[in-house]
Amino acid sequence: MGDVFDELVSEARLIEEIGPWPFISRKTFLRPDGVRVVLHSRHHRKGLFLPEPGEFLLTMATLRRCLWMPGRLNWWIGSIFALGSILFALGAALSLSPTLARDWSLDTTAVNAIYFAGSIPFTTAGYLQLFQTANAPSFSSLQRSASRRFTLFGWRPSEIGWLSCALQFVGTLLFNLNTFDAMLPGLDWLRQDWLIWAPDFGGSILFLVSGYLAFVETSHAHGAWQPTSLSWWVTLVNLLGCVGFMISAVFAFVPSQSPGFPTISVGFTLIGALGFLVGSLLMLPEAALEPSQPDPQ
Repeated sequence: MGDVFDELVSEARLIEEIGPWPFISRKTFLRPDGVRVVLHSRHHRKGLFLPEPGEFLLTMATLRRCLWMPGRLNWWIGSIFALGSILFALGAALSLSPTLARDWSLDTTAVNAIYFAGSIPFTTAGYLQLFQTANAPSFSSLQRSASRRFTLFGWRPSEIGWLSCALQFVGTLLFNLNTFDAMLPGLDWLRQDWLIWAPDFGGSILFLVSGYLAFVETSHAHGAWQPTSLSWWVTLVNLLGCVGFMISAVFAFVPSQSPGFPTISVGFTLIGALGFLVGSLLMLPEAALEPSQPDPQ
């Protein structure tokens, strides 16, 4: 955050800390000139501009700018998540419409390959998000590291943003595993459960916990209504996508004596993918609110 960050740390006095227990997601400082400065952990770690309270008006200039910002990591994260979501939604739509799949000359293995292809952007964006968080100035101490060396993963379990990103990244790796295994031919029900359902269920749990942590990070409580905050909408829609994936995983279990509920499972996969798609697209105008500035009040 440059000179503004250094000035804040050296001269301002911390007067308030709040967040969903046991985390701190918002800090308020009082500068010597009497101006209050508010830092939110999400915006702090992503280098995002924090609008004034109640500001949620996106200008046409902002919307045009968010379409192409290749110099900003936040734009790449949102765009790559959106690509993965589109591929997951496409795979689900083809699974729900065998006629459409046949028209495109796609068998079950080819449709499953679309899911696997979608899991790669998820992992890529998930890692970029974790890398960004691991190398951001610590929100717990608000201390700049003396070293300029990058860290690949970091270790900040006391910070809600890092924990959310880390859990999501591990979840994407499990989705890589389960979507790859789904392409294997001739699996009986037991192997399907061990090789496909188990990593799917584990990844969905991690996504759900990660999505909840991201949501309460923007809410600064374990539940809040903040419809004027763009970041709140980003995390809310993503959380709904995580719920869709979780329900899909529950119904994806294959019993030994019945086919289970594949249609319900795939339907909620589609809902989860669409939730992630909307949340990813909302990350683009959120990224367009840069450059980073603390919020003076």
